[in-house]
Amino acid sequence: MFQICTLKHSDSETGKRQEVGRGLRLCVNREGERQDLEALGEQEVQRVNTLTVIASESYSDFTKSLQKDINDALRERPKAVTEEFLKGFAVQADEEKTYALTQEDAHDVYFALVQHGLIDREGVPTQKFKESGLTSVTDDDLPEHLYAYRKDIEALVMSVYDEHALDDYIRNGNEPKVRENPLNANFARAEFQELWNKINSKHSYTVDFDDEELRAKAIDRINRELFVAKASYVMTTAAQRSTQTRENLERGESFGDTTRRDYEVGEDASGVTYDLLGEVATAARITRRSAAAILKGIAPVKFRMFRDNPEEFIAKVSRCILAEKATMVVDHIAYHKLDERYDSTIFAERMPENVGRALETSRCIQDYVFWDSEGERDFARDLDSAEGKVAVYAKLPRSFKIPTPVGNYAPDWAIAFEKGSVRHVFFVAETKGSMDSLTLRDIERGKIACARKLFNEFSDEDVRYDVVHSYEDLLTVIQGTE
Repeated sequence: MFQICTLKHSDSETGKRQEVGRGLRLCVNREGERQDLEALGEQEVQRVNTLTVIASESYSDFTKSLQKDINDALRERPKAVTEEFLKGFAVQADEEKTYALTQEDAHDVYFALVQHGLIDREGVPTQKFKESGLTSVTDDDLPEHLYAYRKDIEALVMSVYDEHALDDYIRNGNEPKVRENPLNANFARAEFQELWNKINSKHSYTVDFDDEELRAKAIDRINRELFVAKASYVMTTAAQRSTQTRENLERGESFGDTTRRDYEVGEDASGVTYDLLGEVATAARITRRSAAAILKGIAPVKFRMFRDNPEEFIAKVSRCILAEKATMVVDHIAYHKLDERYDSTIFAERMPENVGRALETSRCIQDYVFWDSEGERDFARDLDSAEGKVAVYAKLPRSFKIPTPVGNYAPDWAIAFEKGSVRHVFFVAETKGSMDSLTLRDIERGKIACARKLFNEFSDEDVRYDVVHSYEDLLTVIQGTE
């Protein structure tokens, strides 16, 4: 915990940033070791290094002064969006859930922006982005763990041309917090200990499939699904009104009616040379040999789309290959149990948490469940009130991970039922807002399918896993499992 308490009032225009700078340099643990990226890793460094400022003036006045000071020092804002610009930015789903974008995240976000025409070849946000933000970017275009951070990613891109886009990134420290959420007596119950001992082993996996099979299926998917819009640009013109009023200026209406015209860019107009094989191989995580075989095998009409819009072509071809890999690995994966296990300390590693997301419980192994969506909150309430059915349950931390060839996967819940109340006593569940498989990304479906294989085929016969929408859905699924 790092704090600055202002003992005297100051109107210094430069002092605010200096005070915060001194506070940020205090971030060490009890042994005096600096808690930086190297010590904590990308997932924890932003959460742990939180500076609380106890300001003498009002909170709003303090943040305005601080933000003005920072903006004055950062007049030369980045002029373009690049992967380097995106990497390392701390995004937030709410007041307590903070995540620093990795290099891979930056690559995925940049590809999505290019694919939807939201930035141009130089990385400058287009008129389309300025008018509609990220509304054209679907969940299928971003990794699952970034869904909750779309608002912050949009603000980051906007900051390239709007100096006020990031004005709200200082939080009010007066928001109440739950400081501790220790394991309670439910953790020691025989039912949960039996479940925990069945699922807390770590695993490795092997995948063995034919490269030719992947190439053939990728070619087929590209031929079916690849459509690329021709590169275009929009010219918007307007004339400033001859007379102005204060009201017009304040409302941003000093210009008259606008005229918009759309123009297509001719083939090869950019003059940019692309390493097509290298770009596809890197984005799809395959060899250049495989990339060459796939591109050679697709229909000529599809390959010609590269000339219409090279960036979008590369992005969509790469996603088709990745999606096919996610589908194929499920049929060829085998899991192997390791000697290493998760221990109980993982349940208390992400404190403090915002009290607004805290649900007090009686059957959970901790006093509170911190929900990430209303669906999770309702699911936890139903588990807690399931008299005669649910013996004990846990909200699994994000560090409880299952390795898969398309990324690590973290299920949501571990549930122990009362013996005799359901067919299978132990259940690991993922709660989703939609159960329609068509709304899930191919990569996400691949992760879920790998989890099914691990728990339903390779693990103890008493443990089952599935994706459910609600508690009622859970009961239906578990009674229907073999």
